Amino acid sequence: MGLPPRRFLVPASLGGRRLDQALAELMPEYSRSRIQSWIEAGRVTVEGARARAKQKVWPGTHIDVAPLLHPSEVQAEPEAMALPIVYEDTTLLVLDKPAGLVVHPGSGNWRGTLMNVLLHHAPELAQVPRAGIVHRLDKDTSGLMVVAKTVQAQTDLVRQLAARSVRRVYLAIVEGRLTEGGTVQAPIGRHPRERTKMAVVERGKPAVTHYRVLEILPRHTLVECRLETGRTHQIRVHMQALGHPLVGDPVYGSRQGRSLFQRQALHATELALIHPASREPMRWRAPLPADLVQLLSRLRAS
Repeated sequence: MGLPPRRFLVPASLGGRRLDQALAELMPEYSRSRIQSWIEAGRVTVEGARARAKQKVWPGTHIDVAPLLHPSEVQAEPEAMALPIVYEDTTLLVLDKPAGLVVHPGSGNWRGTLMNVLLHHAPELAQVPRAGIVHRLDKDTSGLMVVAKTVQAQTDLVRQLAARSVRRVYLAIVEGRLTEGGTVQAPIGRHPRERTKMAVVERGKPAVTHYRVLEILPRHTLVECRLETGRTHQIRVHMQALGHPLVGDPVYGSRQGRSLFQRQALHATELALIHPASREPMRWRAPLPADLVQLLSRLRAS
């Protein structure tokens, strides 16, 4: 989603500067990294030609910019959609997110997201940052999420997540036969070559996943994973690092695993936290959705 296009004439004072540096001066309301992302996306031209961040610009040159809104700046529109609510009161809401539902609006997904649905269900969430969402699930991961209905509750839940006092348990079906549980303690960061992927990297952020075997299948294993940390794609990356990627994972799984299932076989089955208002411990469980139940039945018979 874009903003009105802008045109600049390079002044003498910026002659000989890099394009990204010049634009940072001409558009001080935006960060240089934001401007660089527009350049990389082809949203900036110099005299009508696609530009590079490092190229120099000269006095009298025309620069055209087609800015893009960051997803956090987009005012999501309320949209009616069935919302599978597990629990709700005046302070928080817990839902069982179906696979295929995107959490936040973003490039290619400006409508039909969980945020849009939440704003329709509880219009007061428009006054809470990110419509009260405090953690996310990948589009094709199903299961429990908590949403704060007040700023105070959101702040409290974010602190609980940071303190690692929120219990988050997942069920995953992985490739191969695991015979015993354990703990993966391996830092996660951007893949050094494939920037859309995450990976175990030496300078990544600390990440800890505890796992235990629930059922050994002929060629696969049903495991329970408990998160200590909440890094992007954490379970998917850690299971791949063990040599047992999730069945159906389109990014980290094998071709054979992808042929068996149309999404990563991952479900957030348990969520436990301290209620932000009452301070009472609360716990919810969500059973496996029908597609994962059917997958398990097929794999047991294979």
